[in-house]
Amino acid sequence: PVLVARSDLAPSRTRRFPSSSSSSSSSSSSSSSSSSSSSSSSLQGGSSEASQPAGESPEGEDAADTTMEVSEPAAPVENGDLEPGAEKSWEQKAELSEAEPGGGPAGDGRTTLDAQVEMEEEEELPKAKVAVVEPGAPRKEHVNVVFIGHVDAGKSTIGGQIMYLTGMVDKRTLEKYEREAKEKNRETWYLSWALDTNQEERDKGKTVEVGRAYFETLKKHFTILDAPGHKSFVPNMIGGASQADLAVLVISARKGEFETGFEKGGQTREHAMLAKTAGVKHLIVLINKMDDPTVNWSQDRYEECKEKLVPFLKKVGFNPKKDIHFMPCSGLTGANLKERADLCPWYTGLPFIPHLDNLPHFNRSCIGPVRIPIVDKYKDMGTVILGKLESGTITKGYQLVMMPNKHNVEVLGLLSDDVETDAAGPGENLKIRLKGIEEEEILPGFILCDHNNLCHSGRTFDAQIVIIEHKSIICPGYNAVLHIHTCIEEVQIAALICLVDKKSGEKSKTRPRFVKQDQVCIARLKTAGTICLETFKDFPQMGRFTLRDEGKTIAIGKVLKLVPEKD
Repeated sequence: PVLVARSDLAPSRTRRFPSSSSSSSSSSSSSSSSSSSSSSSSLQGGSSEASQPAGESPEGEDAADTTMEVSEPAAPVENGDLEPGAEKSWEQKAELSEAEPGGGPAGDGRTTLDAQVEMEEEEELPKAKVAVVEPGAPRKEHVNVVFIGHVDAGKSTIGGQIMYLTGMVDKRTLEKYEREAKEKNRETWYLSWALDTNQEERDKGKTVEVGRAYFETLKKHFTILDAPGHKSFVPNMIGGASQADLAVLVISARKGEFETGFEKGGQTREHAMLAKTAGVKHLIVLINKMDDPTVNWSQDRYEECKEKLVPFLKKVGFNPKKDIHFMPCSGLTGANLKERADLCPWYTGLPFIPHLDNLPHFNRSCIGPVRIPIVDKYKDMGTVILGKLESGTITKGYQLVMMPNKHNVEVLGLLSDDVETDAAGPGENLKIRLKGIEEEEILPGFILCDHNNLCHSGRTFDAQIVIIEHKSIICPGYNAVLHIHTCIEEVQIAALICLVDKKSGEKSKTRPRFVKQDQVCIARLKTAGTICLETFKDFPQMGRFTLRDEGKTIAIGKVLKLVPEKD
């Protein structure tokens, strides 16, 4: 099959499965699906990677990483790994939970009037460009890139600039955004409008959902996940990071802004930590706004930002020599994104887009059981689900099972990044039309599996957890919100089994009565409802999780053992 890359500037213009009739009912279903498609971008999830990839020295890595290494043998090469034992992230988003700030039903934040205005706008927009692929050309490698960082660091602007530089947004569209932005006295925001697609985001200049867009280089097909930087929307950011293969941490070099984003309360620290625990192995740090008058492409300022970041990123678990790459840029002018900037002769590395194109291949194995965690679902001439194929391959006509409800379903149609295809492999973001199940019977967090290799499901499991941030002690009976792959569920710590020494990995002989911040323990957790999960050893993408409470990430952990339910 030929993969045709395509850009969608807004979720509401997402390509649908072709239908034979264009009746009013079909158009109404398409408009409702667009909001659900847009909400899919804002979905949150939780994840955690507390283990240190095999083959890396523990020097400078945080204790969580070292501890997690103790009890497990080196993991085999997972889909998306760059080297044996390196762990890959997985698609992980789920509906906004009322328990989280910024929660409530995930909509696209538009009033009817806004929607009407946008419909009128849509007619004026030129068609999105389609990169034509020669018949028989090899499929490009799919890479999900998440842009993370503090609010106003310039994530959406850089995303929009990349879309323009790679030809996925044309000049006419950009000029239209520029005119509209000027009318609202938001001149410098026009680039971000390529990703901030709803009116609320444009008015406030804040990304709320995880914006999605695609672009291509010579060797790779990239999906940009533009995660929100504001702390109220951290759950949405978790959703973005947990489906990414690669994270781009955007830092503002502007005097005062870097300090605000990095010090306590800023989102730079939490985002970097969550990206690491989500399984993101490689981090590119873009020092943005180098063109600002307070910076003026100063190498001293660039080095100052770098010096402050490296010790922290090292502590989180990134290896500065292997995992992190720093580069200066200007999102507004596009300097050093596609071509070298004359203004900073002191930077000798590749610009951003060529650097992405030259990244080593993610070793994705097609051999393995089919696993597709459901991110979202909607009706469009039948039941359509959204998710990322974590392992295995599927084709049209394939018979699958929806867990945990054990529904038999058949694949009627496949879209990979909104391009029709007959087959899909691991790492691809899919929309799948299913036969044999109603949309109402599916929830985010359900998993599509092979008949002969079903995923595990249950309510009780033992896990190793690291308490990251909690002022008071945590005792048995403590309740939190569990984020595991695309699933969000209430969970209770039913029992504390033992403490684990961070340095030696030794387990305490007696049961602790409580755990507190920075401690590592093994605990028995019990969820409110049945969920799909795997042990971390068997399937890292479905065995890592985060625990959140009161808008904060309390703990990260990994599933050690599934406990069968007592009758």
